[in-house]
Amino acid sequence: MDLFLQRVIDGISQGSVYALIALGLVIIYRGTGHLNFAQGEMALFSTYCVYQFGEWGVPVWIALVLGMGVGFVLGSITEVTLVRPISKKSPFAVFIVTLGLFRFLNWLDGAIWGNQQLPTTAVGSKQGRFPSLFPREPEDHFKILGATIRWERVGILALVLGISLLLYLLFNFTKFGLAMRAVASNAESAKLTGIRTHIVLMVSWGLAAAIGAIGGVVMGGLNGTVNLGLMFGIFIYGSAAATLGGFDSPVGAVVGGMIIGLVENLASGYIDWVGQELKLGVALLVIVGVLLVKPSGLFGTPKVERV
Repeated sequence: MDLFLQRVIDGISQGSVYALIALGLVIIYRGTGHLNFAQGEMALFSTYCVYQFGEWGVPVWIALVLGMGVGFVLGSITEVTLVRPISKKSPFAVFIVTLGLFRFLNWLDGAIWGNQQLPTTAVGSKQGRFPSLFPREPEDHFKILGATIRWERVGILALVLGISLLLYLLFNFTKFGLAMRAVASNAESAKLTGIRTHIVLMVSWGLAAAIGAIGGVVMGGLNGTVNLGLMFGIFIYGSAAATLGGFDSPVGAVVGGMIIGLVENLASGYIDWVGQELKLGVALLVIVGVLLVKPSGLFGTPKVERV
């Protein structure tokens, strides 16, 4: 029983990281109707920037805010210079462009910071670990029914729930949130009502990249390192979470992330042939299964088309 509870807690806390990436995907989809396949690499670039700020002596929380600013600028520039002009030619071309951006950003990270894990023991932070936003010393934990719960995991979960609440308020109780929904539904009609669609699109991409930066920093803190492959698997899990919860639902992104983390952790713990190596396959199966059974996701809004 203790082991089961421990795996449940670890799965939910891991799923909260997936939820951060899923939230970024949801924001872009709700604001623009597009899927950003470079979301993970945008987050990785911002995470490297946070690492660099830390090397320059900037405290971790201030470095995070600066990294979110970098992510916001990166996302905004991407929308203005790449997505906007190309989407006018072909919506499908946005898919190709974001895949190309994925490869470019990964190459750029390697060109600037190298291919090794950072920080190294010889070079980098004095602790030799990527900074964590929350306490992570061996004594920073408590127990419930025999399961060990680390304060770092509690802090991450609280952070995700706080961001989710803010996004819920943004989407449902602000004019900008309503404008995002209107633009995603029909950009031309939204423009006729006086909505500045170009601002909405730019801010949607910027906001998504800023939230992705939080996910990258959280993941770097959990691993203790940042490297070129840090966000690839996380993006797959985040995509599965957004698919399961519904691409137009922030609540669905969070719930989907928790479910993916829980299923992944339980499957790797109790099914021998899954193990640690095939956990990614669990996320892929979830994506395929949801698309076949309920394409709109658990909390998504089904699209009704007149024929």
